[in-house]
Amino acid sequence: MGIVVVGAGAAGVQSAVALRERGYAGRLTLVGGEPHRPYDRPPLSKARRRGRGRRADVVFDVDFAGLDIEVRAGVTALGLRTGERQLVTSAGELPYETLVIATGADAVRLPGDEGAYVLRTLDDAERLREVLVARRDVVVIGAGWIGAEFATAAREAGCRVTVVEAGEGPLAGALPGAVTAPMAGWYAEAGAELRTGVRVTGIGGGGVSLADGSLVRADAVVVGVGARPATGWLAGSGVALGARGEVLADAFLRASVPGVYAVGDCVSFPSGRYGQRLMVHHWDNALQGAQAVAAQVVAGGEGAPYDPVPYFWSEQFGRFVQYAGQHGPGDAVVRRGVPDGAGGWSVCWLRGDRVTAVLTVDRPRDLAQGRRLITGATPVDPALVADAEVALKSAVAPGSAVRTVVGAGS
Repeated sequence: MGIVVVGAGAAGVQSAVALRERGYAGRLTLVGGEPHRPYDRPPLSKARRRGRGRRADVVFDVDFAGLDIEVRAGVTALGLRTGERQLVTSAGELPYETLVIATGADAVRLPGDEGAYVLRTLDDAERLREVLVARRDVVVIGAGWIGAEFATAAREAGCRVTVVEAGEGPLAGALPGAVTAPMAGWYAEAGAELRTGVRVTGIGGGGVSLADGSLVRADAVVVGVGARPATGWLAGSGVALGARGEVLADAFLRASVPGVYAVGDCVSFPSGRYGQRLMVHHWDNALQGAQAVAAQVVAGGEGAPYDPVPYFWSEQFGRFVQYAGQHGPGDAVVRRGVPDGAGGWSVCWLRGDRVTAVLTVDRPRDLAQGRRLITGATPVDPALVADAEVALKSAVAPGSAVRTVVGAGS
């Protein structure tokens, strides 16, 4: 029966490729609901969205035939009969010995937003390119990562842009307001209007209605308020799901039923490093998780626990923003550098004398060195961390050294 991977995004494709690279020689089938050849999603919200790429530029450069991976595009997963190990699809039932769930996440929609745009798929990106080419007046709902990236592209294309955010600032809910406050100025600098602390009550009538009674007029509305695991097809399967709809996996990315693994945006897993369950919607997690799943499958379930240092990056209004780790509400915030000063700036989160997370703006060296400190759980001197003239790798506490941890997700 072989292995079936459900989902042809980054997590699914990388899982299939990693299985072959690690020596799996049996039947391997990759099932994807979209009719397109498997493609990578990050370029959709970056270069391609700005009209600087071709459709071929986002397609995975993978020789599926050469790897003997059967790709079934345009085949949607409809259900799962775990007792008989049968995947129910729009093209019939597909037996499996091992199943890898990698169906990703769907864009969250708002009530009454049927005429609005979202950015999650290749077809979404194609529709939004038309908006940019026409230089239409755009309202973006949500000042999160995707909202900020699309607002950046729209301003570069010459669109008039208004961004509406229910929270008190950019990236509300992802990062503390005191940390993201400097980012609010990026919008005005780029010629975009940012309206925070306002709730959307309706979409239509030529724009977006807000709770304060105002109407923000727009030719096009883009909704960027997050994503939800695409796991509705697992209802009744016996696969345990969390409150957010994600597959509840163990530390080895195994689902709650035998022979089933899960990877990428659709899964949460327990992190020993952070002492909590994590759900990470970013490309790096898809890549690392795929390697971990492949190692588990090939090793017969005897691989190492998956415990990564989460990482992601974003391009916003001419800045390169990176984040690594997982900060908590009780962690101390240590700033490095002056926002929008020469050489960029960073923020580190410390729990005692250990770095738990680092955010950098145009300061990639801090990101790389901070990530190593997190991975190695290396004690640091907070005073040295706060000195922007001191390299983070040199901010270790006396008598300590940066340790490199090798293993899945490190």
